[in-house]
Amino acid sequence: MKNLNISNKMLGLLFIIILGSISGLKAQTKPMDTTRIYLDKLVASKEPADKALLAAKLQKLAAADQEKDVDLAINYYYRLKNVKASDSLVQVELQKFPKGARARGQEASKIYDAKTALEKENAYKTWIKKFPVSGSGEELIVYDYVVSAIAIEYAKEKNTAKAVEYISKLQVDFWKGNGYAGLAETFYKNGDLKNAAVYYKKAMEIAKAYYDGKLPNENSSKFAASGYPGLTMTYAGILYEQKKYNEALVYADLAAKNPKTASPRSNFQYAKILMALNRNQEAYAKLEEAVKSGKANDEMSSTFKTLYIKVKGSDAGFDAYAAEIRKGILANLQQKLNKEIINKPAVDFTLTDIEGKKVTLSSLKGKVVILDFWATWCGPCKASFPAMQMAVNKYKEDPNVKFLFIHTWEKTATPTQDASDYIKSQKYSFEVLMDTKDPDSKVNKVVTDYKVSGIPSKFVIDPAGNIRFNLMGFDGSNEAAVDEISMMIDMIKKG
Repeated sequence: MKNLNISNKMLGLLFIIILGSISGLKAQTKPMDTTRIYLDKLVASKEPADKALLAAKLQKLAAADQEKDVDLAINYYYRLKNVKASDSLVQVELQKFPKGARARGQEASKIYDAKTALEKENAYKTWIKKFPVSGSGEELIVYDYVVSAIAIEYAKEKNTAKAVEYISKLQVDFWKGNGYAGLAETFYKNGDLKNAAVYYKKAMEIAKAYYDGKLPNENSSKFAASGYPGLTMTYAGILYEQKKYNEALVYADLAAKNPKTASPRSNFQYAKILMALNRNQEAYAKLEEAVKSGKANDEMSSTFKTLYIKVKGSDAGFDAYAAEIRKGILANLQQKLNKEIINKPAVDFTLTDIEGKKVTLSSLKGKVVILDFWATWCGPCKASFPAMQMAVNKYKEDPNVKFLFIHTWEKTATPTQDASDYIKSQKYSFEVLMDTKDPDSKVNKVVTDYKVSGIPSKFVIDPAGNIRFNLMGFDGSNEAAVDEISMMIDMIKKG
């Protein structure tokens, strides 16, 4: 099942991120937009006079009587990497506006940090008395994050009645789909397919209203609509597990035809449903598309062979056909990489590994170096590691190829221990370097220098110290991932 949920500790953070991305919020006034435009111009300017104007304007905002003005100053100080000023102003804001949005958000963290559902509920009751529901429209989302966290915790504890009670408190329409999907996933993990289906369907139907464009063309609407394609695929999977194959096929067809979700994974799901309906010829055609994409995982490849035998009557000719498909996959990959190859200097760095040894990138000149940025909290990073271990094993006897796994964007106070524990628990033979936050700037320097926008993110560096390839994400196919890394390395070696 696709992971559509978020951890409770991330709810408050996501609240800030989403608010920042939704320009249509009612709370964001036209004068504030004008102020941001003005500040952006001053930030971009290199003129000393503009720098002085910026400093004066931020000081004025910092001393303002409106919390939104002080917030704006905090955000710009942080953007300018003046963390000391930003952190100091946060404390001033909390004292100046004890009933304000920042204070409310900080107090809400006690709810997220509570261990049990009952503890979360009790913390919520205290919090809601201090910060009664206020505002309208999207401003209410902070309350939705809280009640969603409580609902999910109750669902984890299999207290369905309380989970339903709290999820029914959601108020912001554009975010309800996410709230319902998070609860549905928890029900699914508990093996409660019935309630998982109910809430995935609710989530899907809400998202569909936005996807169909029936509501205002605002960023909030686009955010809500973005979940619809994935939800159709997830809901189809739930119906498949409930053995409701004909109904599942309807939603699998939507997912397979939608360019936002059409993928080897959606084709495989479609094929499994067709197989359950004994429509093997159609299933074979769907799965053949997935296999020919080069993104099929082991389960897909195995199922494809099973279908081949069912459709053809025997396995005669299968090996030759599979070899021909693989030849085409590699040819397509070569064409793709020929277009993607780049040539720009790699930023040098010195980092410490989990054993305390320092490693400097420039000391590895003469080798092909693969940097893999990751974190212990990153699901796709960890999902990619079996493939990366295969790649490491493939080149372990080659002294001219070096893999470095750079742990970054930590979320705990013990990142080195966390990274070490995880790698050792999985028995990976990775050389792990730690790109921890600078204590003053609060920035993970190396990941910032490499302008990484998401992880996992990999950089393949040639012997001269130049980045030749950069790839982000993981699509779930180990063989495809190893093929891609291997071909990049071989291309660099051949010059």
